[in-house]
Amino acid sequence: MLSGDDFGRLFDTFERTAFRLETLDTYDVDDEREELARFLAGQDMGPEWADNSWVRSMTDRGKQVSRVHVLRSPLSDYLRFELAAYPGNVRAGEHIGIVDLSEQSVTGLPDHDFWLFDDRDVYRMHYTREGAFIGAALLPADSLAEYRGYRDAALAHAVPFGAYWERHH
Repeated sequence: MLSGDDFGRLFDTFERTAFRLETLDTYDVDDEREELARFLAGQDMGPEWADNSWVRSMTDRGKQVSRVHVLRSPLSDYLRFELAAYPGNVRAGEHIGIVDLSEQSVTGLPDHDFWLFDDRDVYRMHYTREGAFIGAALLPADSLAEYRGYRDAALAHAVPFGAYWERHH
């Protein structure tokens, strides 16, 4: 299982595309705790939210980064925080879609997160019950067709983030 810098290197080494499916209501990320507290207190989030430099580090090199977040309204505090940060990701070039299960019935998607890199390597994400990242496990090549199908289904059902945000923000 990859974690920390070992997992982070995947974002430097993929060549063309990185797709993520997100499914949790809460992620417990050490680096986000201070920002989350500021957000919940209604404070200014600062200029770093206007344009996500991590996403831009990939898209400026011609790489495509996309995600679909499967969620259910009403949103948890964490999801309100995460979605409020998405405009900066979009500005940096990430394509984001939302599947809100309170608005539509979608079957056939997994109940866990994964990353699909270059349509050839799929990593299943593992988290604690509280949403802390444990690590990512590279799945065997015979899982690729299944996970490509999950990606395609998620993209087919997703509402573009901008349209979703306009209706719910």
